[in-house]
Amino acid sequence: MPIPSGAPAAAPRVPEAIHRRRWWILAVLMFSLLIVVLDNSILNVAVKTIASPAPTGIGATQSELEWAINSYTLVFAGLLFTAGLLGDRIGRKKVLLAGILVFGIGSALAAFSASPGELITWRALMGFGAAFVMPATLAVLMNVFERDEQPKAIGIWAGSVGLGIAIGPITGGLLLEHFWWGSIFLVNVPVVLIALIAMAVLVPDSRDPKPGKVDPLGVALSIVGLVLLVYGIIRGGELADFTDTTVLLAIAGGLLVLAGFVWHEKRSSHPAIDITYFRKPAFSAAVAAIALVFFALMGVTFFSAFYLQSVRGYTALESGLLIVPLAAAQMIFAPRARLVVDRFGARAVCTAGMLLVAAGLASFALFDAGTPVWVMCLVFFVQGTGMAHIMPPVTVAVMQALPREKAGSGSAINNTFRQVGGALGIAVLGSVLSTVYRGDIEGHLGAVPAGVRDVAGESIEATLGVAEKLGPVAGKPLAAAANDAFISAMHVTALGSAAVALIGAVVVGLFLPGRPPARTEAPEEARPGRTAEPLSR
Repeated sequence: MPIPSGAPAAAPRVPEAIHRRRWWILAVLMFSLLIVVLDNSILNVAVKTIASPAPTGIGATQSELEWAINSYTLVFAGLLFTAGLLGDRIGRKKVLLAGILVFGIGSALAAFSASPGELITWRALMGFGAAFVMPATLAVLMNVFERDEQPKAIGIWAGSVGLGIAIGPITGGLLLEHFWWGSIFLVNVPVVLIALIAMAVLVPDSRDPKPGKVDPLGVALSIVGLVLLVYGIIRGGELADFTDTTVLLAIAGGLLVLAGFVWHEKRSSHPAIDITYFRKPAFSAAVAAIALVFFALMGVTFFSAFYLQSVRGYTALESGLLIVPLAAAQMIFAPRARLVVDRFGARAVCTAGMLLVAAGLASFALFDAGTPVWVMCLVFFVQGTGMAHIMPPVTVAVMQALPREKAGSGSAINNTFRQVGGALGIAVLGSVLSTVYRGDIEGHLGAVPAGVRDVAGESIEATLGVAEKLGPVAGKPLAAAANDAFISAMHVTALGSAAVALIGAVVVGLFLPGRPPARTEAPEEARPGRTAEPLSR
């Protein structure tokens, strides 16, 4: 964007010493983000192993597996907003270091869990630490790059998610082939130690120079509201019944508290977050797109692990390798998404990305027990390409809508909608999967002893476990019926996911900005009279 020759030059917002090492800082931030993404992608290929009886696993049921994933998400989503505010107030580097340390401690404890209950507890502790890592990485990025380089930096930052998706399943598969299941968590510890040293040396600290008064009521309402809402969503998925009283009370209570949070923030003289930002259609559409795309993808990610390992019979390592095309597409296209946006505009690019994601998800409705590997790889690549053209533009839209001083809050909003959307996807789509599967398999459980009939119908892993105990003659028909029932349930769930992605395409198509006109005036941050936010080693 050219600056007119008559405009006075202004000093850059970022100090020169920090500007010179900005790419090294980005590398460290990506490494920190990689730890969080790596853990979730590793766990996705390990669910079958953890569900196995001791000593191979810890005998976790499908419900307990969902809670092992969602206890992390529940704490993560509930604390993200507060973590972003604390980073803006006390310093993002301090918050980042503390979050990484807690995450490492939680990982070490999770590795030696003796029961599903312990695993769920330590996963929650890991979520506590991760809540302080995710918003801080993006907030620091916004404060070490000038505005014109931020889209490129965010694209590279988003590409690191693809790297985590690729490395996680492969690493998890290798570890599960040679070590016990707890090694998938223990591997985080040395990575955390390296990250702590690199951050202490390279990453500058930054904060809001004028944070204003603390809004304790707003912070409390945000935590309570988000925790209740996410708990209700998760509980509904666990029961496969969103009409249950406990589910309805939790969701209604969460929505009521969040409505109270919005009402309070609109009337507060020192709000935790300026609600008026949501009046901007582009801002609201961007956060909605984040929630919708993760709603669709997280549910599919959960059931695809069972499809690949239980139905197709692939090992954890082979399943991880099949996810590589999705990750590769993100790594290739996410850093370049800004170039496509510059040419066609965020609206066209994100709409096309959403349509690609929807097409990839709908393709699962055509999969069966004999679908060629190359077809699955192509579908994963299409999904990754769509994601790579959605996340960087919408993240830029969210982050650049807020002042740089509020980068922590902006990052928290971005990640809160992402986590709530993901939790909703796992819960709702997991509920659909369980309900359809149970309905299809019940008619095939006549030969199963009455005492274990209910358990056998809970999930494909439970059914296959009972079939194995029945022996090769009586168990083979039941195993075949379980595979057929799961594929049928997967088809229904995939179509539901694709429908959600299509809704996202409509939202971004209507409300995201089109191709921006060429600007002839200086960017806001290049104009004189603005003071830089302080950064320090």
